Order: sequence, then C-alpha cells, then structure tokens
Amino acid sequence: MGTASYIVQGKGNAAAINSAPHGAGRLMSRTKARAGFTQDDLRQAMQGIEYRDSADLVDVVHELHQIVNLTTPHG
Repeated sequence: MGTASYIVQGKGNAAAINSAPHGAGRLMSRTKARAGFTQDDLRQAMQGIEYRDSADLVDVVHELHQIVNLTTPHG
C-alpha cells in the first residue's frame, strides 16, 4: 500500500500477443522477488514453456503516489 502505482500504455508488441503483465495475484513484492531469484531461476522454472523475458511492453504515462492510507477497525 505504500508503493507507487503506474498508469501505462501498451506498445502493442506482437511478440507478447499485444499484452502486458499486470502483477495481479503477486505473492511477494518485486523487490523481494528480485532479491530472492535470479534470471537463471526464471529460465529453469519456465523450461518447456514459451515466454519472453526481454520484450519492451509498455510506456509509463504517469506514476501515482499515495497521500493518505486509512484503515478501519476489524471486528
């Protein structure tokens, strides 16, 4: 909840089926994932699956930062 969000515009990259990853359902932060896994780990996990890890997919149009984070009591 304290990290930036981005508004992006897809580049229509045909190699990525005109799509881009969105990160929904992520189990850990990007920072934690980068610290815990290498590019070789990715290649091993994706062995036998067609993927591209170097495609240029989006342009960042705007970066959003939170101003206030409100929580509500549970119960």
